[in-house]
Amino acid sequence: MRTLSFCLAVILLPLLSCEQKNSNNEKIASANDLPKNLSDSALLDSIEHRTFEFFWSGAEPNSGMAPERIHMDGDYPDKDQHIIATGGSGFGVMAILAGIERKYITREQGLQRFEKIISFLEKADRFHGAFPHWINGETGHVKPFGQKDNGGDLVETSFLFQGLLCGRQYFKDGNDEEKKLSSRIDKLWKEVDYNWYRNGGQNVLYWHWSPDYAWQMNFPVHGYNECLIFYILGASSPTHGVPAEVYHQGWAQNGAINKTTFYKNDTLHLHYQGDPPHGASLFWAHYSFAGLDPHGLKDKYADYWKEMTNLSHINYQWCVDNPKQYKGYSDSSWGLTASYSIKFYAAHAPNDENDLGVISPTAAISSIVYTPRESMAAIKHWYTDDSLRKVILGKYGYYDAFSENFGWYKPWYLAIDQGPEVAMIENYRSGLLWKLFMSCDEVQSGLKKLGFESPYIK
Repeated sequence: MRTLSFCLAVILLPLLSCEQKNSNNEKIASANDLPKNLSDSALLDSIEHRTFEFFWSGAEPNSGMAPERIHMDGDYPDKDQHIIATGGSGFGVMAILAGIERKYITREQGLQRFEKIISFLEKADRFHGAFPHWINGETGHVKPFGQKDNGGDLVETSFLFQGLLCGRQYFKDGNDEEKKLSSRIDKLWKEVDYNWYRNGGQNVLYWHWSPDYAWQMNFPVHGYNECLIFYILGASSPTHGVPAEVYHQGWAQNGAINKTTFYKNDTLHLHYQGDPPHGASLFWAHYSFAGLDPHGLKDKYADYWKEMTNLSHINYQWCVDNPKQYKGYSDSSWGLTASYSIKFYAAHAPNDENDLGVISPTAAISSIVYTPRESMAAIKHWYTDDSLRKVILGKYGYYDAFSENFGWYKPWYLAIDQGPEVAMIENYRSGLLWKLFMSCDEVQSGLKKLGFESPYIK
């Protein structure tokens, strides 16, 4: 899990640039200079554009990919400034596609950035086709996420290819240069050996493999968590596809994934890993569904649109109820997910143990597809409250997390949190990334193999 493995290593990278310019080299207004009154559509576009800039003007310069993090105050215990987030870069390439469509950048600019990214990835370290969690953007070599986590990370690789397959589809019918790029993405995709990550042919997928430590990370992935896309892409691979039993026995644990829980009027039907009492951190409703469209998506375990909508609404309702009486929680300031926290990092969730009084804007923003009214209320409140906006809104959108209760405000960003915001805002506005990803023939075949229903399946 991201929430478990994140603490294995703490490598922070310094501020890439303090220059307040956007992709068109225009000055970005500070929070103090922003107009007071914006329509909902204008505000949503403003937040999407600012957050897109994390992946555009804030990109790691040599690779063009997403930096693991950017701290606007330069407060880093380590000065390693070229660490790429593999999964965050998957959301980042989705942001670039959204940026083209929104005319934040031109199609030619977007194509050039994609070519830079693919040229880098073609030479970067891979382990049976899978990229590591972190990559050194200067050398292309693995940056260990932990001592034994120095090889392939199939989950982060799946997040990456969720985005790259959107790019393949976007460019595949374009000019000659675009078609060549699409073919290069396709080649990388077909080289990911999902079968290898069954660890000797077991009916479960493993998160990690290392050339030095083999399977010692010992992380077979069972659901439900953020990794649904990992199994769907495994089933979808046209070259190294895994059989349906891997999904049903490994992910769904022969039906043990089913479990009914309640919070007030909302019902959940999946067993959430770790047995949280009211659902889990909201990134579990975001990461797999940046490309995978949950509308009408069903298998014998769940209706994923209903499940993720209820998961999001429980998170909202918990913050409204505010059982721990934290200052700042309300129907217009909510959202608990894995993010920075008052003790560096935590998997915030709607329960007594994991609700630490920290709001993570990505939770509400990325849930806009499920809870449009509640999410828009939060986006607007954080913008129109003058004192709050000054401390939580910056060059790349809302900062990763804050706590009014503890007076804790840090101008810090994480790629893995900023990325879903752009993807989900764009999906809410146009469905762009959903349409691209779900148009992949092999994804439709993979879903069919696993017994899914979807309006996209032909």
